Amino acid sequence: MKQILSQDNKVFKACSQLKQKKNRDKTGKYLIEGPNLVADALKSQADIELILVSEKSLESEEIKQLCETYVQLDSRNQESVYVLDEKLFKKLTETETPQGIFGVVAKTSISEEEFFKGDFRDRFDSSARTKGNIIVLDRLQDPGNVGTIIRTAEAAGYDGIMILKGTVDLYSPKVVRSCTGSLFRMPVLFVEQPDEAIDILRKHGKKVVSTGLKDSKFYHEVELKKDVAIVIGNEGNGICDEFMNNSDIVVKIPMVGQIESLNASVAAAILMYEAVK
Repeated sequence: MKQILSQDNKVFKACSQLKQKKNRDKTGKYLIEGPNLVADALKSQADIELILVSEKSLESEEIKQLCETYVQLDSRNQESVYVLDEKLFKKLTETETPQGIFGVVAKTSISEEEFFKGDFRDRFDSSARTKGNIIVLDRLQDPGNVGTIIRTAEAAGYDGIMILKGTVDLYSPKVVRSCTGSLFRMPVLFVEQPDEAIDILRKHGKKVVSTGLKDSKFYHEVELKKDVAIVIGNEGNGICDEFMNNSDIVVKIPMVGQIESLNASVAAAILMYEAVK
């Protein structure tokens, strides 16, 4: 283990910069915090470039074991474990209570072909897949919603997540925490524009499913088990016109009382689990 004593240390400065989106985009790396996320990253074979721990956390058997596991994966990782004093460590943390360990993880980049082929997800659990279903996030802004949707997509056996430009940064600390490890295992395809996304979905035989009130059926009245791309729209403005006008199916979720709409992650969960009912 190497010790970092100053905030001017180049490793510490590089890690601190990952708290900003522009630097995550530039380097292709992001931070994960806490023993649960680090353990999940190790188990999921995520590309962990280095680990930082606080001096106090080395009293924890759990964190010492995580560091040992990381080094056991590759002896060269011994040079990539850094110890920080408590003051420096707190400068990195995004949580009220520091959890004693950070990892710097390289983003996973996959092509359109790899995304639809399904090999990435098969590395973890091919038995859980729902025959080609994916979820499309259309400019969602709430980190908690995005993280919860990704976590639910994994649980429901979905094959991947398509992200439209304008959606909150997938690798921000709040989204990463909310995903609780699913980000390491779910393939993600980033797409610039809705019309591009629609063309890609059509090319790969997906039925575009949006939610709306006009010309819609209740979600349980339609077939959502195979090769569907369920679009979840922005929390305030809903699904964009391009998706609505080019949907193969428009569905609605039954609601009573004075409620006009559901939280985006709740609606997504209801629709995704229809595929595994």
